[in-house]
Amino acid sequence: MSFAQPDMAPVNNLPNPYQTIEGYAKMPAGRPWGSTSAVDIDPDGVSIWVAERCGGNVGACVTNSVNPVMKFDANGNMVTSFGAGLVMWPHGIHVDYEGNVWVADGRDNLDRDGNPVGGELKGHQVLKFSPEGELLMTIGQPGGGREPSYLFQPNDVYVSPTTGDIFIGEGHGNSVGTPARVLKFSKNGTFIKSWGTLGNGPDQFMQPHSLAMDSRGRLFVADRSNNRIVIFDQEGNRLDTWYQFSRNSGIYIDKNDILYAADSESGSVNPEHGNWLRGIRVGSAVTGEVTAFIPDPQPDCRGTCTAEGVVADRNGVIYGAEVGPVGGIKRYVKN
Repeated sequence: MSFAQPDMAPVNNLPNPYQTIEGYAKMPAGRPWGSTSAVDIDPDGVSIWVAERCGGNVGACVTNSVNPVMKFDANGNMVTSFGAGLVMWPHGIHVDYEGNVWVADGRDNLDRDGNPVGGELKGHQVLKFSPEGELLMTIGQPGGGREPSYLFQPNDVYVSPTTGDIFIGEGHGNSVGTPARVLKFSKNGTFIKSWGTLGNGPDQFMQPHSLAMDSRGRLFVADRSNNRIVIFDQEGNRLDTWYQFSRNSGIYIDKNDILYAADSESGSVNPEHGNWLRGIRVGSAVTGEVTAFIPDPQPDCRGTCTAEGVVADRNGVIYGAEVGPVGGIKRYVKN
């Protein structure tokens, strides 16, 4: 089913069968939540992994020694954490079929004079960790690389459960000279191909912000600033374009092909996006039908006060990661 109508009527008036629960994930005493866009589910189906920006947003992890990557159990207790000094600005996170934790690090540690803070140049990379925090692989050079090299402002990463191939959405800036593409690597990190350029054409991107894959192996790309989801096969052939899930910062598809899509920017943040409301839309990755809508708990908030990253556990409980000014994790449980 195709939904290729950029001017379609807003999908706002849908049931909200969820109750919002705050304060689920418990941080260590004295540690505040910072901006959080990265959340994924553990292979156990109920624990969640979060990559948080060290109590702030821009630059906090460069000068802060806390661990940005954290695992919480089903009761919200922190089980493990790691990544201090390795991750500068966590933007996306993915837990693969083997339980490895991948983090898209979207910025570097350069100061205004172009000097790396803290010694070595870091950032603009995708890092693969074991569940215990051992660094297993790094994709991209420290400090980033522009085309024909890579990476610059990586947004998200996804590993195919059938082939082990690695997909990365690259480009957050939306300015001339910055990338906007999807890159494909083999399971050992060898570059295979890329597709997409900056723009609003059918085969272009403006912030390929989040990645997901359905049970058929189709790759879903949240093309945020184009207010759409673009669906590809794993070779980069475009299969469909959907607008009905709104302006998505985060997307997640569970094993039942239920699609969860987080719109953190419509309404007061991006009023040019028609009359769409911020919130989480739930629907089918098979038919494209949207069946539920969780509105922003603070609809008048100036900022991304609802989820930017989104995931659901095996019981259908939704977790939303918020950049702020709120920050942290909210839990959404069916009534």
